[in-house]
Amino acid sequence: MAALLVFLLIVALLFGFGVAIHALLWVAVIALVIWLIGFMLRPSGGRWYYW
Repeated sequence: MAALLVFLLIVALLFGFGVAIHALLWVAVIALVIWLIGFMLRPSGGRWYYW
């Protein structure tokens, strides 16, 4: 019984990490796309960000 609970706990943790990593991957892809759009549309001779 204890082995089954440990197994289920490990599966739940791995599933949670997988969901978190997948969500962070999508956030990184969206940030990269926004950065590339800003890089392509920057004013000539200037930076596209001001910070």
